[in-house]
Amino acid sequence: MTQPPNQPPHGGFGAPQDQPPPGGGFGAPQTPPAQGGFGAPSAPQSPPGAPHGTPPPPAQPPAAPPQPPAAPQPGYGYPQQPGPYGAPAAPGAQNPYNAPVAPGTPGPYGYPQQPQQPGPYGAAPQPGYGYPQQQPYPGAPGAVPQAGAGKKRTALIVGAAVAALAVIGGTVYAVTSGGDGKKKPVAQQSDDPKHSASASPSAAGGDDPDNLNANRKAGEAKVLWYHSAPDAPGSGADAPGMWVTDKVVAKAAYKQVFAYGTGDGKAAWGPISFPQKICAVTPQKSADDKVVVAYMSGVSDRAKCNQLQQIDLATGQKGWSGQVADGGLFDSALNVELTVSGKTLLVARSESGTAYDIDSGKKLYDKQKYGSACFPAAYAGSASRLIQVASCGAGGDNEHDEIQELDPATGKVKWTQAVKKGWQVSRTFSVDPLVVYLTNQDKKAWNISTFTKDGKFRSEVKVDEKFGPRCGWQILERDLQGCQGVVADADTLYLPTDTTSSANEIVAIGLADGKAKWRAKSPADEPMYPMKEDGGKLVAYVQPSYDSGGQVVALPVTGSSHAPAKLLQNPSGTAEIEDTFYDGVIDWSDGRFFISAGRLSGSDQAKEKLIMAFGN
Repeated sequence: MTQPPNQPPHGGFGAPQDQPPPGGGFGAPQTPPAQGGFGAPSAPQSPPGAPHGTPPPPAQPPAAPPQPPAAPQPGYGYPQQPGPYGAPAAPGAQNPYNAPVAPGTPGPYGYPQQPQQPGPYGAAPQPGYGYPQQQPYPGAPGAVPQAGAGKKRTALIVGAAVAALAVIGGTVYAVTSGGDGKKKPVAQQSDDPKHSASASPSAAGGDDPDNLNANRKAGEAKVLWYHSAPDAPGSGADAPGMWVTDKVVAKAAYKQVFAYGTGDGKAAWGPISFPQKICAVTPQKSADDKVVVAYMSGVSDRAKCNQLQQIDLATGQKGWSGQVADGGLFDSALNVELTVSGKTLLVARSESGTAYDIDSGKKLYDKQKYGSACFPAAYAGSASRLIQVASCGAGGDNEHDEIQELDPATGKVKWTQAVKKGWQVSRTFSVDPLVVYLTNQDKKAWNISTFTKDGKFRSEVKVDEKFGPRCGWQILERDLQGCQGVVADADTLYLPTDTTSSANEIVAIGLADGKAKWRAKSPADEPMYPMKEDGGKLVAYVQPSYDSGGQVVALPVTGSSHAPAKLLQNPSGTAEIEDTFYDGVIDWSDGRFFISAGRLSGSDQAKEKLIMAFGN
């Protein structure tokens, strides 16, 4: 967020970039601000989503020159061959398919390798729509994984270091003044289909206690409605996910799930309350608007994230519930990851996964160790595809990752691709089409690869650029689906460039050849991020500045001009609030822009918002 002239820079969600962060060294995440997100925090905290007692990430070493090339090894099962265009492949090209080369040497797909960069984005994530300022962290875009990150079966951790505390539902304010200045889960029915908490009080129509639409300028959109954050522990609390249907927007926060009408923000149902904090949610809803929430089994150090509850977003009714059992000796349900593909829910433990029918809770199948030593490590899903990443041969000479596509209904493996030793599949930028982001700790290198429907290698990104999609914390987990600000369609990948210099670009990259097709510059001196493709246009979000609200813009994906056209200009009077949604979650639906917090500060002094809706 650009600062006003003649004023010192604000700290945002941490110390200014030109100062070392307080305590913990570089890489220590910062505490959410007490008021409006400005000013450096008093002490470092555990990162959002980290289990209780997790220390801040250790300092990251600066990027170092690559080590001498290792002996060539096959990747994805491909033997060493001449390059795809007839030219001999450079000896040991640095990517998951061939062995490394010296800096600047073209890889087998024609683009210079970038071993000098710590990750694909080359810099720490910036404060995009409320993301905390921080140095690179292990396993995430912009950073090299911690030593050994790819050499173990990574546990899937979702949760936060928060103490148990009663939650009071916040108030919904609908603003309609016109802007004139006014062990495995076992399916069972819930014992309490009417929920265990009363609905949070709603303000009368037109009531706007904070007067957010005061002095709204000509051409600016309205704050349609907003909802204050519920009480949370002083150490903060997770507020994961946001699900938008044609009628409601649902949001999890600490121990509750809220739902509001998309147009007026009034309570649609609930809130639904849970006895312990929410520790995981399905990032997407099912085809028929079902989601699953996981919450802790207790408050002790031995408590597990193993209690499941299905919710119907249309009605707010609780469906089946169950408990996730532990697997083998090292296959704990201490933490779980939830993935939805169509009507299949995949619950991942640290070394296995179990699939259920999301409507009934009926168990469909188990995904367990296969081959000599391959353990499922993470999953990513879409409406029709389910991707599994497995960690194989941990600690041995044949240590590597494998990517598989599964039939969501049966778990049958459709295809398998092995990844070269030393490379870890860290993220999926898209599931359909499949676009994966890989990192190599030893070589301090990165790679973005795309695949065909039948799992064959399609291309790798050849654009020599620093990219900066918004990706969540990945400390002790492998969160394949933790990125926002990146979109793909059948033929094109849309990536935002690095945002360290404020204004950035969106680069359209052809999936057939990995080359840039076109670029579009942000219309303001603020970063721009793709959100979704809608009606043949790419919809993107432009962050607010100190004196102007954020924008929603549309970029034509075909033709000769890709200049952003403004769909929504958020009011300048709420720019500061808009920019301080911690770990923000955004969406665009039916002409409305929604932004919500991914984590609550827990400060008694903060006038914190949980969610806001903007529209014309």
